[in-house]
Amino acid sequence: MDSLTMKEVQARVDEYISQFEEGYFDPPTLVIRLCEELGELAREVSHQFGPKKKKPGEADGDMELEIGDILFILVCLCNSRGYDLGDIFRRTMEKYEVRDKDRWTRKKN
Repeated sequence: MDSLTMKEVQARVDEYISQFEEGYFDPPTLVIRLCEELGELAREVSHQFGPKKKKPGEADGDMELEIGDILFILVCLCNSRGYDLGDIFRRTMEKYEVRDKDRWTRKKN
């Protein structure tokens, strides 16, 4: 699949959620689900890079899918509140680019 724009991601999630009577979960439920998914990602990071390795016979996880689950929940939260992910990302990058412009050592070209 080709890369999607933020608007396309939001539209695709909305198309999926819109087929169900229940629609989007409320924000507190989505944040709880986000915490659950973040815990699953943390477990994978710990197993792959940390001191706690998987038990013998324990199935391998997939960090990319865990990140995807987090993204899905964040898109659901944005969609349920009418937020534009592209605008959120733009404003966030502007914040970092201004606030942290001299914080780190720049690479020499």
